[in-house]
Amino acid sequence: MNIYALSSGPGASGIAVIRISGNYVKQALMLLTNSKPPRPRVATIKKFNKINSSELIDEGLLLWFPGPESYTGEDMAEIHVHGSIAVIRSILDQLSKIDDCRLAEPGEFTKLAFQNGKINLLKAESISDLISAETEIQRQQAIQIMSGKSSEKFNSLRESLLKILSNVEAKIDFPEEDLQADVIKNIKIKSEKIRKEIEKILDDQKVGERIREGFKIAIIGPANAGKSSLLNHLSNRDVAIVSEIAGTTRDVIEAHLNLDGYPVVISDTAGIRESHDEIEKKGIKLALKSAEDADLNIIVIEPKSIDFTGFLNDLVSEKSIIVINKIDLGYKNINQQIEKFNPIFLSIKNETNLDELINRIKDKLKNKFVSSNETLITRERHRQSLEACVQNLRNFEEKNTQEDFDKAAEDLRLATRHLGMIVGKVDVEEILGSIFNDFCIGK
Repeated sequence: MNIYALSSGPGASGIAVIRISGNYVKQALMLLTNSKPPRPRVATIKKFNKINSSELIDEGLLLWFPGPESYTGEDMAEIHVHGSIAVIRSILDQLSKIDDCRLAEPGEFTKLAFQNGKINLLKAESISDLISAETEIQRQQAIQIMSGKSSEKFNSLRESLLKILSNVEAKIDFPEEDLQADVIKNIKIKSEKIRKEIEKILDDQKVGERIREGFKIAIIGPANAGKSSLLNHLSNRDVAIVSEIAGTTRDVIEAHLNLDGYPVVISDTAGIRESHDEIEKKGIKLALKSAEDADLNIIVIEPKSIDFTGFLNDLVSEKSIIVINKIDLGYKNINQQIEKFNPIFLSIKNETNLDELINRIKDKLKNKFVSSNETLITRERHRQSLEACVQNLRNFEEKNTQEDFDKAAEDLRLATRHLGMIVGKVDVEEILGSIFNDFCIGK
């Protein structure tokens, strides 16, 4: 079976790249070019014709990668032609007419690379992250994962667990042989050491996930304080409707931003106030939930609406920046209670002190994205596997190992399995679909 797909971006372009992989790539190339494949890994000019015809489709470059020395581990080829829609369509149409040749599914080339042992699951995911990276820090993180340090760490921890497991299973297989007391003690010491290493990796403030998904900022405050205007300014476009009518924003409106290379998801929320409108009350509930889930809250208020008996009393915290807007309308001295939070006085209308706010946000981002861990967790599935591993190790350590070796061994097997699922060292068919479906077709 051969699979094929357009790997360059859709639409017209200067050059289009079409990939083919499978057992019959050589035959497919001979049908398209009426000649043998070129020397391996050498870009060669070829004429691409309609099958069983001398009608020329286009002239371009052909690269031939015999397996297993290819991206997928199978025979593979890349066709580089002019990127017109007509040329691309014609090449793909000819490939579809070849027996045992079909259009690739999303991520199938990379899935083949994993299944053929060319890459592990972590590297596969990092390739997807690199393709979808929109900011510099996202690119850096994807490259860091691709370097293999995280994979090496997880593989090392797994190998250590396997050694512990072998000692426990030795007692099960040979019960007549007594394990020395110090051996059993060392087993638990080693298990505890591995558990603490994993717990240290988990204690990362979810930096890797935030870089991949975006740092969450919620703009909250009373109605008509200027929240939507602030979102529009930060986004450099009209994302939210701005009106003098209080309660205009009733839902959570999100915008994805790039602030100095840092990915940010900023949310405009409904104005917080007493309301009898059921729809507005739901919007206020969503606003409070956004504030709870956010990494940073920008609390926008007017000088006249500062009231610490209300929502401010509950929402002001270390993860907040207080913005006192509409200073162009004049303001009196601010009470000491709010001064201790170092508020920013600005006028969105006159663009006063907006740079100060942006710099404050950037400082918060830099502090948030600092991590001492070289081993990064970038996905929820990694975190869940590590948490499950830690729990199984705790279960193991709590057992009387000498009296209950069978159950203790099972705890270790489960812990080892959960570590293996991160890099693909066990049967992970159930998670492959969700991973590779996020890829583009030609990858």
